[in-house]
Amino acid sequence: MNEQNKPKQEQEAPKTAMGESSAAKSSGWKKALSKRWVSPAVFVAAAAIIVTLMWIYQGAEQPEPASETSELTETEGANGEQAVQEDTLEVTTGGELMQYPVANRDELEETIPYYNAEASGEERAAAMLQTGNTFTPHTGIDWASPNNETFDVLAALSGKISRVEKHPTNGGIVEITHGDGLTTVYQSLADIQVENGEDVKQGTVIAKAGRNELEKDQGVHLHFEVLKDGKPIDPNILFDQP
Repeated sequence: MNEQNKPKQEQEAPKTAMGESSAAKSSGWKKALSKRWVSPAVFVAAAAIIVTLMWIYQGAEQPEPASETSELTETEGANGEQAVQEDTLEVTTGGELMQYPVANRDELEETIPYYNAEASGEERAAAMLQTGNTFTPHTGIDWASPNNETFDVLAALSGKISRVEKHPTNGGIVEITHGDGLTTVYQSLADIQVENGEDVKQGTVIAKAGRNELEKDQGVHLHFEVLKDGKPIDPNILFDQP
């Protein structure tokens, strides 16, 4: 019995060796795949490929940046603001340059200037209007006669009379509109000679200088303002005369 069994064992031995070899290979792959770093590594590699492709695609689609030498439509600061206002004036007045609202400016005294935030401390202080204990920036220019006499007030530009009023504190008021949001304002008036809705030419006498309660310390004088879209601007940058 023992001898008969020996050949069978010898023949089966190779099969057992092959089976063990195959099983060992299969077990090796399973162990490799079962390790924790394999799946994350595959995922990271795939993600890197996708991100690279997206970056290349977006780079091809990205528009070219704007040229640094392109023209600016607006500038900041006092100089930029002045340039915009001068361009606007040329368009809205039909080529007419603003003139002083008085006939003989050299004979008059500028009693309160326009408040310019870029001016010196002394000039800014001179352009503050005091009412009781309150100080406010002066939004126009005031002229007065040295001998406290009245004088003619003229339309600084051609336009349409849009307001005529006798105000309890500002005195007589006349406003003239000139198109595209530009308005000239005349206050502290007496003997107003125009009516609301009337068209006036540049240089037309619209009133006489008078008094008002708000600036009563100045006596007889003219308060003149220029508004652009309802906001006061410095009249000095618009006058045709030096």
